Amino acid sequence: MAPVPCDVCAGTKLKALKSCLVCLASYCETHLEPHLTASRLKRHQLMEPVENLEGRMCTKHDKPLELFCRTDQTCVCPLCSVLDHKTHEFVPLREEYEGKKAELRETEAGIQQMIQKRRLKIEEVKESVKMSKDAADREKAEGVQVFTALMGSAERGLKELIKEIEDKQETAEKQAEGFIRDLEQEISKLMKRSSEVFQLSHSEDHLHLLQSFTSLKAAPPTKDWTEVSICPPLYEGTVVRAVAQLEEKLRKYLKKKLFEAELKRVQQYAVDVTLDPDTANPHLILSDDGKQVHDSGVKKNLPDNPERFSQCPSVLGTQSFSSGRFYFEVQVKGKTDWDLGVATESINRKGEIRLKPQEGFWTVVLRNGNEYRALAGPPVSLCLKSAPEKVGVFVDYEEGLVSFYDVDAAALIYSFTGCSFTQKLHPYFSPCIDDGDKNSAPLIICPVNQTGSINK
Repeated sequence: MAPVPCDVCAGTKLKALKSCLVCLASYCETHLEPHLTASRLKRHQLMEPVENLEGRMCTKHDKPLELFCRTDQTCVCPLCSVLDHKTHEFVPLREEYEGKKAELRETEAGIQQMIQKRRLKIEEVKESVKMSKDAADREKAEGVQVFTALMGSAERGLKELIKEIEDKQETAEKQAEGFIRDLEQEISKLMKRSSEVFQLSHSEDHLHLLQSFTSLKAAPPTKDWTEVSICPPLYEGTVVRAVAQLEEKLRKYLKKKLFEAELKRVQQYAVDVTLDPDTANPHLILSDDGKQVHDSGVKKNLPDNPERFSQCPSVLGTQSFSSGRFYFEVQVKGKTDWDLGVATESINRKGEIRLKPQEGFWTVVLRNGNEYRALAGPPVSLCLKSAPEKVGVFVDYEEGLVSFYDVDAAALIYSFTGCSFTQKLHPYFSPCIDDGDKNSAPLIICPVNQTGSINK
């Protein structure tokens, strides 16, 4: 803020120290002295130096504006308060000043908060753009990888097709060369016999002709070439078969790649799941970190609280979800029986339970080492190419989707679709009974690292 000059200084004006509301002038240190020493001037009202002192005086009464009329929201002089605003509410300027200043501080704080929110929004938008770019870069890289593989497969298929056609042509040519060689050999023999017969037919030696007649009369041993022919290779359908084989390879490759991409996508929603000991059946043993569970075969003496599974060897995850998406992985290696999935909070936990959506369970199970089923009302038998060692479970709450994946094979095991979730969902686990140590291996929840992805 520019300094206020002294109104009395001649020539170069010094900086004013105070302004007088009575004299309507501003004074430097030297010219302020009379206001500090003269008794008459001491009664004048001094203030911090300001410009435009006339604007601080009432234009009607020529008195300082010392009061604030709250009724009219305007600054007034003492005479205004008794003449023009006598029924109004007044406060000293300083009091109103302090109140308004407090309001301005609140306004400034609000503005700063709005600025901060917008700065955060900018960072959020920038982060979204970065995430979008990272995703685009990943998709482009994956697209290049997939299409490079497809082009490589197509090139190999073309080479194999050309080689097959060339091999067939080469076989036909070699067969023809063999026939021609045999025919030329027979022609050579026949020409030799023809020469001998010609000479004998012109012989004047009666005895020699008669003695040689029998051997030369018979044709030399030759092959019957009547039915012999060269069949051109059948190329019809070769290209069609090659394209069909290539199509099948590409279909399998693309399917695998799509499932790999799908698995990567759902793994972004990985959550840290632990087992809830208060829900565990008394026969189950949970690890201290809440990540492993197996059947002990011995019932522990535990309180039969409402949350606990009393008969089925089951346990729920501590975490619950009522919106959004979540994913977790469980190692099932070495087991002959297991149940995995999600369950609603209100499921029956006492006595026999039925694992089906109508009862609040969405599960896939293994029985007898090789029988996989999705318990979707009527159970659905699943034909898996290999036994999963690690199973991923993905839930999209709003979409009503529960999907199970063979993590190592990057293959979809089964999906429950069109589900209608209205309650909290908990991860559900059952290692099943140990079956005389045949099924003693634990179910192991795979840990999630700090980036929110599954540790490999």
